Order: sequence, then C-alpha cells, then structure tokens
Amino acid sequence: MSAQACHFIYNKWEPTYIPATTFLLLLLPLGLSTLLVPHYGPVLAPIVALTTYHGVLLASISLYRVSPWHPVSRYPGPLPAKLSKWWMVWQERHGKQHLYIRALHDRYGDVVRIGPNDISIRDVDAVAPMMGTNGLPKGPSMYAVAMEPPISGLIGIRDPVVHARRRRPWTRAFSTAALKEYEPILVRNITKLREQLASQRGGVNLATWFSWMTYDVMGDMVFGGGSDMLTHGDKDGIWSMIQTAAEGQMLYHHIPWLAHFARRLPVSGGVKKRRRWALERTTVRYKQGATTKDLFYYLVSLMSNEDGAEQTSPPAGQVISDGVLATIAASDTTSSVLSNAFWNILRYPQYYKRLQAEVDQYYPAGENALDPKHYSKMVFLDAVLNETMRMYPVIPSGSQRAPIPGKGDRIIGPYFIPNGTQTRMHFWSLQRHARYFTHPDTFWPERFLIAEGLERAPEGEPFVHDANAFIPFSFGPSNCVGKNLAQVEMRMVFCHLLQNLEFELEKGWDPAERDHTVEDRFVISMKSPLPVVMRRRT
Repeated sequence: MSAQACHFIYNKWEPTYIPATTFLLLLLPLGLSTLLVPHYGPVLAPIVALTTYHGVLLASISLYRVSPWHPVSRYPGPLPAKLSKWWMVWQERHGKQHLYIRALHDRYGDVVRIGPNDISIRDVDAVAPMMGTNGLPKGPSMYAVAMEPPISGLIGIRDPVVHARRRRPWTRAFSTAALKEYEPILVRNITKLREQLASQRGGVNLATWFSWMTYDVMGDMVFGGGSDMLTHGDKDGIWSMIQTAAEGQMLYHHIPWLAHFARRLPVSGGVKKRRRWALERTTVRYKQGATTKDLFYYLVSLMSNEDGAEQTSPPAGQVISDGVLATIAASDTTSSVLSNAFWNILRYPQYYKRLQAEVDQYYPAGENALDPKHYSKMVFLDAVLNETMRMYPVIPSGSQRAPIPGKGDRIIGPYFIPNGTQTRMHFWSLQRHARYFTHPDTFWPERFLIAEGLERAPEGEPFVHDANAFIPFSFGPSNCVGKNLAQVEMRMVFCHLLQNLEFELEKGWDPAERDHTVEDRFVISMKSPLPVVMRRRT
C-alpha cells in the first residue's frame, strides 16, 4: 500500500524536492522495516523492506504504463519505450536517435509513443496546431538541459506570455535595421576566413574552419570580441568543450527531472563546465556595458512597457541568461548548415558549377560579394541551402512541446494530447517523408525551384512538394529568432568564398561515408571531417 501511495504521489505531482524524494524512496521503506525486524532481524529487515517496497513500486508503475488506463495508451510504440524513458536514453547513446524515431514512424505510423508520457508526430496537419500561435508551449526539456538556471533563457521559457515579453529584445536585435549594423562584424570574420583558407597548403577540414568562424562571429556580437579562433585555432579548447558538453546534455533532454539532482551533485561536469564558462564571459561583458550596436546591445537596452509610457532596463540575470543562450546555441547551428551545404555541392559537381556560375553572374570579379544587394535574386543558392536544411535539419528531433501542467488536455489536429504529455514534431521524419517530398532521401535542390514555378518538373512521375512540411527554423511564436542573421551569414560565406576560391574534395575520400556519421545531439552533428583542397581563382 505504501509503495502504491508513492506511485500515486509521483504520478500526480512528480516531486523533485530532494527531502521529499529522500523520504518517499528511502526513509519511508526504512521506517516500515522496523515491522520486519522480529521476523528478519535488524540487518536483513531493511534490505527486505527496501527490495519489497521498490519492487512493488516498479511493478505498479510498469503495469499502469502499459495498461489501457494510461492517458496515451491509444498510441502505439515499442514496449520498452512505454515502460521507461531510459529506453530512449539508451537509443541515443551513439547519437542515432533521429534514425531510430524515423524507423518507429515507418513501423507504427504518424504518431508514436517514445516514452511513458512522450509522443512523436510526423504529420504536417499537426504542425500549425502544435507549434502555431494557439499551439502548445515549450516542454520542460530545454530548462533541464540548461541545468535549471535561476532565470531561464528564452528557449526554455514555457509560459507563452512571459516568452513573448522576453522575445521582444531578440526581435529588435534581429530586425532588418539591426542586421545592417552587424554587417561589419560578418564582413570582418568572413574576409578573415577566406584569407586563412587561401593561405593553407594541402587539405583542410572545412567543417572545423566554419565552426571557428561562426564562433568568432558570435564572440564579437555577444562578448565584443576576444576569441579569434580563425587566427589561433581552438588553443583554449573552448570549441571542444562545447561539443563534448553537447553529447552529455541529451540525458536531461529525455529525463528533465534528473537535472534537478545533477545540478546539486558532482556529476555532468562537461555540461556544467560549458554553462559556467558562458556565464562567466557573459557576466564580464554585462559589467563592461554595451558601447557598440551588437547583439548584446539590444539585450541590455531599454524596453518600453506594454503601454509604451515607461522605459525599463531588463534585469541583469535575464540579460546574462540570454547571453549564455546566444553563446551556446547560435554558433554550431549555422556552421552545421554551412558544412553540410558545401559537402553536398562538392560531392555533386554539377551543383557546385551551377552555384559558382550564379555567384559569378551577380558578383563577377571586382564586385563586392559581401554586399547583400543581390542575395535575394540568387534563387539557386537559396535552393541549395533549403535542400540542405530539409535533409539535415539543425534540430533533427524537433522542439519538445507540452500542455502546461494542470491546464488541462489539448487537441492537436487529429491527436489528443493529455495533460502532462510531452510531444514533438519529428523534423527528420517529416522532411524526409515521400508523402511530402518526391525522392525525400535525395539531395535535389531543383525541387524548390520547381515548386516556385522557376523550373519544370521531370516528366513521367508525379512531383510532390508540400511547403508546409518544410520548417527549417521551426514554426510559430517560438521559432528561431536568429533566422534572418543566419541566412545573411550563410549567403555571405557562399558568395565570398565561391567568388575567390576553388574547392574540391580531397582525393581518396568517400563523401558518402559522411552520411553515416550524422548524429542527433539535439543539434545535428557530423563526426566525419570535410576534407577539401583549395586554390585561389584567377
């Protein structure tokens, strides 16, 4: 009875308060063990009590989770996933979660149960209801991945009203006017990237150089400079630390309550070290103040109240928390798209030549390719970037959403989402489904030109292109706020590098092997290098 009462308490309130957890899972069964002392003695009685108590507790939890009375019992999925979210932790240990969930969708259909209270959806009709203006708020995973900071960064805020208020300075920071102010930062770093690449002898790992460049850009925009990886490389091990921590954070993405204990115990050193480092750097920048109009300037600048009558400065904790988010989240996302896009055009030379010709058309020799004035006309460049993000979405398994606890159940398209259930739109499965895209596993940039009426579809087979199933920057009020900056930065890199340098893959390297090294570490990651050789264009 005591174990079943414990199950009821956890099912209804999910307490993470350490004293309460200690009492329910340890002190209560030990107290009950006194009743067994006459039968088993003072040594064996606690062992029997703990074993019996936790055995009954686990049996009660397991039977309930696979029973028809569970709120999401209607949704199919593998038995181990229904029993425990630790099953998904085990599946993602090698970074192949995106492939596993896609295989589950292929087996079970558009909605799959991937945890006791967690479902994955692959249905375009659920995108807007789930992620749109009246959709579900964020789930608890991102707050947990950040190790439960005192003030949550923008990406971890669940309350839609608070999220909208906190997003305002970010929206101003990525407005058209603000992007013009950032152009000198982008021009300086992309020019340095080209100069460094042109000076290299032999082959280089282009993916590493893109990582260093995007980190330097964000370092300039958030910290006012000071990293300069393009000159010195990762001499301080910062980029390595960021990547290592990314591999450990998925544990808390799947089991959010574990972060409450990890934050207070000497575990997860990599994740904590990364956050501590970002917190220290952001705090220093906050104390220095914002003297130039970079991203940090907008995060700390005055904001109008709702009625516009008063100007208020955001709290220091909020600014520092958002600075930490910008530092960690913005670098590896852009660099992954750049690396994957270059990889794809280099392994398909016809696309490389076509894109190079488009760059030469709008930015011939002597023309400033870092001037964005022609970018909007470069339809094939956009097609290459879009096709890269379709096949290799930056967030392969999507952003977790969930009803606010206690606010009641929700209907998302044709799906019932009970209170306390986490759900996600699985981008990898959605954007690679034949129902929405012809030849979904083939890199085919022309599909975007055909969809816009700029090219004709091949004859002899139906052409399928559902624009609503392409959501590379997420969707709705919680979409990627830095979308505009990322697009400008990527276009600048392509135009400037292709105008000035010739690229080819290193001889003897099989580019197809890189596909097998794709990993889902919340943000997409490639373990394979991108070895290229370069020469100046004449």
